[in-house]
Amino acid sequence: MDLLNTLGGAGAQPGPQTPQCSRKDCRLDATWQVLWNNPKVHTPERRKIWLACEEHRPWLENYLTQRLFWRSTEPLDAGPSGPSGTSDEPQQADP
Repeated sequence: MDLLNTLGGAGAQPGPQTPQCSRKDCRLDATWQVLWNNPKVHTPERRKIWLACEEHRPWLENYLTQRLFWRSTEPLDAGPSGPSGTSDEPQQADP
């Protein structure tokens, strides 16, 4: 069995051409990056990223704030903040 070809080989679906909102089932273009971390799991400087459209930005911020995970929100074109190598690729928000 060739695990590498199974995960990303021929037949794999290409990703979106433009960054999309991380809110579940949203396919709108992202304009914001919501940076967060879980202090029980991540080091203080690490930042996870959820991308947000205008409509879902407040919802994602509120969801993370209630859990004490939200750190900052920045325009998508600004790039992630923090020391190099401490941000992760954008993820799908599936709360």
